[in-house]
Amino acid sequence: MKKGLKKLGMLTMAAGLLVAAGCSSDKASGGGGEESVTVVLKTLSSPYWKYVEAGAKEAGKDLGVDVNIVGPASESQVIEQVNMIEDSINQMPGAIVVSPSQPSTVVPVLKQATQGDLPVLLIDTDADFDEKTAFIGTDNYTAGQEGGKLLASMLEKGDSVALIAGALGNSAMDARIKGAKEELEKAGMKIVAEQPADSDKTKAMSVMENIMQKNKDVKGVFSANDDMALGALRALEGKGDIPVIGTDGTVEAVESIIAGKMAGTIAQSPYDMGYQGVENALKTIKGEKIEKRIDSGIDIITKENAQEKLEFLQSISK
Repeated sequence: MKKGLKKLGMLTMAAGLLVAAGCSSDKASGGGGEESVTVVLKTLSSPYWKYVEAGAKEAGKDLGVDVNIVGPASESQVIEQVNMIEDSINQMPGAIVVSPSQPSTVVPVLKQATQGDLPVLLIDTDADFDEKTAFIGTDNYTAGQEGGKLLASMLEKGDSVALIAGALGNSAMDARIKGAKEELEKAGMKIVAEQPADSDKTKAMSVMENIMQKNKDVKGVFSANDDMALGALRALEGKGDIPVIGTDGTVEAVESIIAGKMAGTIAQSPYDMGYQGVENALKTIKGEKIEKRIDSGIDIITKENAQEKLEFLQSISK
C-alpha cells in the first residue's frame, strides 16, 4: 500500500488548552496589548467549533494579542450571529474574523465593517464580497483528490468504486466528490455509482445497501463526509473487506479507524483555521500583506496515525 500520510500539524500547541462552551475572551500574555481580534463563529456548542476556538485562543497566547471569541448557541441562529457581528464591530477591534452561518445574510453587515476600514477575515465558510481581507479554509477539491488517491492505493486497477455525495448543491461536498472521482479514474478505477446521502448516516446506510444490490462487485467507497462513511460501513458489514474513506476527521471516524473499521479519512484542520485566522488578522493590523485565499490544510488519517489524531482532538475538546 502506498503511504500518503501527512504529519499532524501544530500538535504541540494543544497542550494544556481549556475550551469554554460559550462566549470566551483571552487576555494574551506578552506584548502587543493594543491589538485585539474578535472571532465570531457559527456556534461554540459543537466539537468542530470548539477546535476552531481552541486554535484562535492559542494564537492569541502565542502572538500576544487580545482575542475575544463569540458565537450563538447553534448554527441555525443566523440572526443572532448577525447581531453578534454588529456588536463586535461597534466595540472597534483591530480586526474581525468571521465564519458566516448564512453568507448571503451576513454580507451586508460585513460590508459595513469594511467601509469603516475594519479588516474582515473569513474562516471555514467563504462569502461573496470583494472587500474581505482573506478567506482561510479547506480546499475541498484537494481533500477529495487526497481521498481518491488514498482509496486507490488500497485497490487494484479496474476495481469498482462507489461515491457517496452530500446534499445536491452543497458546493464543498461537490468539490470533494469531483476531486476523488478524478483521482480514482486516473488510477484506473471504475466508478459504478455516485449518489447523494444528504450528510445523514441512516440515509447513507440505505443508499449503500441499494448500491450493493445493483453492484455486488464494489471494492471501495469514498464518502464526502464521515457521517455518511460511517453509515455506509453499516451497510457493508459482513460483505468482506471493502475500504471506506471519509472526509472531515471527526472523533467518531477516527475511533472507527482505530477499531479497524473505516479505512481512513481526510481531516479538515479547524484548529489551524482558528489559529491562522488570528495570526493573519494580526498581520493585517500591522499593515502586512497577506494572501486573499489561504488553505488551512488537511491531514490524511489512517490506522498508522489515527491514535495520535484522536489524542490531539481530545486534548482540545476538554
